[in-house]
Amino acid sequence: MKTIVHKADSRGFANHGWLQANHSFSFASWYQPDKVHFGALRVLNDDIIAPKMGFGTHPHDNMEIITIPLKGELKHRDNMKDDWQKVLPGEVQVMSAGTGVQHSEINGSVDEYLSLFQIWIIPEKRSVEPRYDQKKFNAEDRKGKLQTLVTSFKDNDEESLKIHQDAKLSRIDLSEGETFTYNLMSKDHGVYVMNISGESEINEENLDSRDAVGISETDSFTVKSISNTELLFIEVPMIEL
Repeated sequence: MKTIVHKADSRGFANHGWLQANHSFSFASWYQPDKVHFGALRVLNDDIIAPKMGFGTHPHDNMEIITIPLKGELKHRDNMKDDWQKVLPGEVQVMSAGTGVQHSEINGSVDEYLSLFQIWIIPEKRSVEPRYDQKKFNAEDRKGKLQTLVTSFKDNDEESLKIHQDAKLSRIDLSEGETFTYNLMSKDHGVYVMNISGESEINEENLDSRDAVGISETDSFTVKSISNTELLFIEVPMIEL
């Protein structure tokens, strides 16, 4: 088993006033040669956005973009559909940028901060037709068991959102003292585990809130929850850039 530990305080940080952004991987002006990507996972940003503020219209192409609101109200608009789409905690949003898309993201609340993860995954197909989707996932369905959020179009899981990559995003909430064994799709895959909250242990490494570990070259690994813990798993092919 190969592991790479990323402690929360080792992430890149940018304070733009209206935006406080933590970067697990090199992004914008923050560049770390040893933190450019984890396999096909290119970006994992942990953003806090002030009320009524956000990102104006900007372009993307050839990237699979997943957004997971944790607190507050996200509003999204793109050139595929001009109406504002509301995305709330418990929901997940996916967007295949493909040949090119223009979109805006703002905090839809006038008095509450918005907290979210934005994830970029390098696609296995380029220049696909852009698409957008979102879905609500019940928190009760991840208590002590894996809840799959996103899979490949090639995967038979009909309950998950779909992207153009042989990847899987999932969550689990563990109570204090619980253990869970994660089984990888193949030896060519790795899993980036974000400890959203609480404290857990993986491969004798203690993870606090927002600590992460990348795991590869193994069939499975076991998570032990030291306290009530929320975890996000991002499984991707271990491609080279």
